[in-house]
Amino acid sequence: METYRSDQEEHKPGDKLQRRLAQNREAARKSRLRKKAYVQQLESSRLKLAQLEQELEKARHQGAYLGNASNSSRVGFSGTVNPEIAAFEMEYGHWVEEQHKQISELRKALQAHITDIELRILVENGLNHYNNLFRMKADAAKADVFYLISGKWRTSVERFFQWIGGFRPSELLNVLMSQLEPLTDQQHTNVCNLCQSSQQAEDALTQGIDKLQQTLSQSIAADVMGVGGYGQMADAMENLEALEGFVNQADHLRQQTLQHLSQILTMRQAARGLLALGEYFHRLRALSSLWAARPREPT
Repeated sequence: METYRSDQEEHKPGDKLQRRLAQNREAARKSRLRKKAYVQQLESSRLKLAQLEQELEKARHQGAYLGNASNSSRVGFSGTVNPEIAAFEMEYGHWVEEQHKQISELRKALQAHITDIELRILVENGLNHYNNLFRMKADAAKADVFYLISGKWRTSVERFFQWIGGFRPSELLNVLMSQLEPLTDQQHTNVCNLCQSSQQAEDALTQGIDKLQQTLSQSIAADVMGVGGYGQMADAMENLEALEGFVNQADHLRQQTLQHLSQILTMRQAARGLLALGEYFHRLRALSSLWAARPREPT
């Protein structure tokens, strides 16, 4: 009888859970090593880009023609390459690739009906992945806030839905609602309240951007008419510095909306939500590719 009880204890469900957690920890360790290697590769690429910038600057001074500046978002009117923006574009490309992998893992996990503890790891990884994107964008905004707001780093269809350098949180909540059913009455109320508060914050930021544009337009118009002299242009430069703050506030709203939504949902619903969100962005990118490759009538 003692031997039978001992065998039961060795094979109890807790042992299986501990093995799975150990496997997850090992996978996380390998992921950290891959990220470390990627950071080292990125730093090496930054140095190469800086060297390329010096070579292009030298060629420009020698009278070499660099081509139309609009051919690349990394090249300005001076013909110089912005290494921070070039690095952001490369880093964002890796971010999209990693998102594809995470979405695939989420899909398999939901189909395999794994435990909520295991799902929590995948959900936290997914949320941290979006946090990494917001960090990357904050760095890019410091380098060239107009580039970030223009959306040149995204596909054409994504730019169609763009709001202050990214997605509009309230619209995505509406997209995800149908994918999260069934919701309890309390969950439905909480999601609706989150959507309403997101819309209010979006409206406030939009009004701030509109006010900034109006102020800039008035400052520049005053200079054109010779009313304010270059002092007005100095004021305009100070106003433009506020633009980076608007982008960071918009990303903070996006980050907080994702975080609050995950707290409202069950772990399995949160996993389904992240899966639906990733699929939504993937389809926007796919639609952009289809649109670009569409057959055109001869002119």
